[in-house]
Parts: sequence; C-alpha cells; structure tokens
Amino acid sequence: MKPFQKRSRLEIIRDILKVIQASNSAISPTKLLRLSNLSYQMFEEYLGELETKELVELKPYKGKRKVYSLTEKGRKFLDKYENFMDFLRDFGL
Repeated sequence: MKPFQKRSRLEIIRDILKVIQASNSAISPTKLLRLSNLSYQMFEEYLGELETKELVELKPYKGKRKVYSLTEKGRKFLDKYENFMDFLRDFGL
C-alpha cells in the first residue's frame, strides 16, 4: 500500500483481524483501537459488524476487563483472504 492511500473496507477488516491474531487472540479494546489506526466511531462500526458476523468476540478477562479474540470463523476469513491476495499477486493484479 502506498503512503497516505486509503484502505479499502476489506483491508481494514483484515488489519483488525491480523492485530488480534498477532496478540495471541486476546487484546484490549483500547489497544486494538490504537493499533487499528481508526477513529473511535469507525472502530465501533467495524467491531460491531465483526461481532455480528462472528469473526471476533468480546470475552471477559481478569475480572471486569474484556478482550477481543478471534473466532475460528475469523481465522478462516484471514486464511482465505491471504490465499486470494496471493492468487491476485501471482497474476500481477
């Protein structure tokens, strides 16, 4: 991706899921917001959609804290997304 180029919807979803995956599928909402590089409003919209589609889930963690984790469906999405991107790169697209 070129500097200052807007990310597509799918790239944002991939980025959010990859941040969660890189954090061993347990990341606080605050840290995820910071690392996903989105405004609070956009972050809430994307996470709401990802929860509704069961790609991520919000789990309790050590008392009152909560963390986002990747579901099996979310892992499959990332695998298929990366396979598709590899396919496009193989054909120079």
